[in-house]
Order: sequence, then C-alpha cells, then structure tokens
Amino acid sequence: MRIAMGTDHGGFHLKEDLKARLTAAGHEVIDFGTDSDAAADYPDHVIPAARAVADGTADRGVVLCGSGAGAAITADKVFRVRSTTVHDVYTAHQAVEHDGLNVIALGARVIGAELAWEIVKAFVGAEFTGEERHVRRVGKIDELDRLRS
Repeated sequence: MRIAMGTDHGGFHLKEDLKARLTAAGHEVIDFGTDSDAAADYPDHVIPAARAVADGTADRGVVLCGSGAGAAITADKVFRVRSTTVHDVYTAHQAVEHDGLNVIALGARVIGAELAWEIVKAFVGAEFTGEERHVRRVGKIDELDRLRS
C-alpha cells in the first residue's frame, strides 16, 4: 500500500518511527515532511499528503501534529478526503470499514509509539465493507464535498 505522511515539528519523531515500521512491513511511504523537529506549520505538510490520497498518488494517509486535531481538520478540507483524529485501535479500523476513512490523524503528544503503531496497522489493514447502509451514509458525506467544491 502507498501511504502519504505529513506532520509538523510536533509529530516529526513519531512520523519517522511509523515511516520506518511501515516500510519494514512492505508499504511504500511518500513523506511530505517535515524533515526535522524545527518549528513547522502542519498545513504545509498535511495538505500535500491529503492531496496525494485524493488524487490517487497514495492509497491512504497518516498525518500528525501535537494533538492530531489540527492535522485532521486540515486534511478533511481536501476534496475527497475523509479524516479524523484517532487514538484507539477500534476507531482506526471501524472508521475505514463504515465511514470510508482514508486519512488518519494522530496526536504525537497524546499517544506513544507502540499504540500509534497498533492504530496505524489497524487503519492500513481495514477495508470499507461496502454494506448498503454504509454506502448510503458515505454517499451523503460525498454530496457535501460536491456542494463545497
């Protein structure tokens, strides 16, 4: 799977850890930075990562900041991206299975590396169920995207 990643300085170290683990697991990581823990604005790195998912360059996205909130809000502004902050394994897979989540946001100052890895594995391993009720609901979300574009 091709996974786009983007973060500000607050998520840099966790991004690097997750990138190494994803690569070792056989995934292709497209890294949109930041490349250090020097101050950086999350939109500068999250937007390109989200756009890569939206245009099909990447299959999924993992974005980070200190809390995960700013990264999720930013990613979700990109047309065809569905993003939310996730800090538990259940939501990581359920949001993909039922809601078509394609970009996950993590708070690097909220969760540790081991939990983050479990969350990312659940997210990457999940698939949208395609059940009629979920297709209907996601269709309503997609209509909102079309209205705001």
